[in-house]
Amino acid sequence: MGTTLFASCWVPTQSKCKPKPDMHVKKQSLLLRCCEEDESTRNDVSVGGKPVKPIGLLGRRSAIVLGLPLFSAAALGFPGDGFAIKQGLLAGRIPGLSEPDEKGWRTYQRPDEKSGGHGVGWSPIIPYKFKVPQDWDEVPVSIADLGGTEIDLRFASPQEGRLFVIVAPVLRFADLGDDAKIEEIGPPEKVINAFGPEVIGENVEGKVLSMDVVQHSGRTYYQFELEPPHVLITATAAGNRLYLFNITAKGLQWKRHYKDLKQIADSFRVV
Repeated sequence: MGTTLFASCWVPTQSKCKPKPDMHVKKQSLLLRCCEEDESTRNDVSVGGKPVKPIGLLGRRSAIVLGLPLFSAAALGFPGDGFAIKQGLLAGRIPGLSEPDEKGWRTYQRPDEKSGGHGVGWSPIIPYKFKVPQDWDEVPVSIADLGGTEIDLRFASPQEGRLFVIVAPVLRFADLGDDAKIEEIGPPEKVINAFGPEVIGENVEGKVLSMDVVQHSGRTYYQFELEPPHVLITATAAGNRLYLFNITAKGLQWKRHYKDLKQIADSFRVV
């Protein structure tokens, strides 16, 4: 059985109710306003052979009724306020890099609403930040990578090496509540023996060259250097998650750029 929807409007007797090709679509309304006298200079968009206003003038509900994709006006190049899609709805790569400083280094800070393939049912991830030279860029994360869905971010430089950030629920290792500290998980030796294999894919026995404990703004960080493979690991805990910041490089990269790689590792902070 079909259903027919009739729309009506009242107009003065000297005018007739005729929809114009350039009529507005009122935001958050299912009815098209007729008898609109506003002669807009915006270009019309044709959908199914029928002229409609640009998406910047459509509400979310109207766009769904008309079968239009939910893109922002800015993304489509149309003027107007439109409706914004929050970053939290978009998984994967989201900009977070600053402009280079006077030394050519940029700061990455995880956007507050960046989503990812992990953490469903958990509280929002507390942002982290670090510094990288100008030629380092974000690269896509694959759930098939070592670390699976707990890899939150990857960066790489063709000349210097690679880095990745693992953000794992603390509850997977210990019930420490929602304000965990790395010291509660254990001393550096316990942490690297437990989590080092998640970074390098094998037992870390005999591979740990150094271990350090540092404090920044009241938070404790464990720093490790492993070889082979060449790896720098910075570990801490915040909220209900464990953070593992990892930098790897090939032999020649390690030899030539160790100073930069160590500076990147030392710059990691949970904010």
